[in-house]
Amino acid sequence: MKTLLLLAEHDQHGLKPATLNTLTAAKQLSNNITLLLVGPDSERAATQASAYQGVTNVMINNHACYDHGLAENIAALMADLAQPFTYLLAPATTFGKNILPRVSALLTIAMISDVCEIIDDNTFVQPIYAGNALKTVRNLQAKQVLSIRTSAFTAAGELTSTPAPIDVLTQHPQARACTFINQQLTVSTRPELTSARVIIAGGRALQSADNFDTLLAPLATKLNAAIGASRAAVDAGFAPNDQQVGQTGKIVAPELYIAIGISGAIQHLAGMKDSNVIVAINCDPDAAIFHCADYGLVGDLHQIVPELIEKL
Repeated sequence: MKTLLLLAEHDQHGLKPATLNTLTAAKQLSNNITLLLVGPDSERAATQASAYQGVTNVMINNHACYDHGLAENIAALMADLAQPFTYLLAPATTFGKNILPRVSALLTIAMISDVCEIIDDNTFVQPIYAGNALKTVRNLQAKQVLSIRTSAFTAAGELTSTPAPIDVLTQHPQARACTFINQQLTVSTRPELTSARVIIAGGRALQSADNFDTLLAPLATKLNAAIGASRAAVDAGFAPNDQQVGQTGKIVAPELYIAIGISGAIQHLAGMKDSNVIVAINCDPDAAIFHCADYGLVGDLHQIVPELIEKL
């Protein structure tokens, strides 16, 4: 029987949506799925995880060395647990991308990243060239390490009447070369970028960080939306790095994506082209963003956005 270990991403209160998308992919590979949750106060999220159909076991580890989510320590734990499992999975989020390559290195086996389709037990599809082409990979290794592109799979939602058992782990392997010093957290009342139903994204045409605050923020408030940014806007200092959408940022697939002042470079399109509805506002009628947009409005964003806010 092929067994699967899925590293779950959670926020102490419950599973993050990316984990549920990854669970859908996991169920295509195995009917014996173990979820691993690490970090403080993970019991509540573990209880939620145990109720999903397809989950046969949940493991949690609350040791203090995992309190701050150090990738080196979590990777060491996952590698320590890997022996009985055929598949090791994690969502291809910032969380998963930080940990799973380290697991692969510790186990000295190849990893297949950003899987967007599962063909069979050892054949997978992943995007290349900023999503402009798809590559089919056949991996004959006895153990598979896979990160899953969450926007390519629907979120698991089916619950079972018999929750899976929850095991508390005691082992806590640690990386010797890594210690926690401090962290700076950005507190926001807006939805998280990777799970938001609506995203308002701004580009370099907004011209300043003040315009992100005075133009995009009120619009996002009206629509209960997350705020994203192109790489050009982030590099110019208009928006923080964690708002970047694109090939080198976050991959999103909201129900509505409004691109304001974004030209549509292929690197940005790679991060948002799976959105259900795309709206583009740009003063250049030949901007590449219009080729993938469902609705396009040519005009000055500094006039259009205030009018849109007023109408809303």
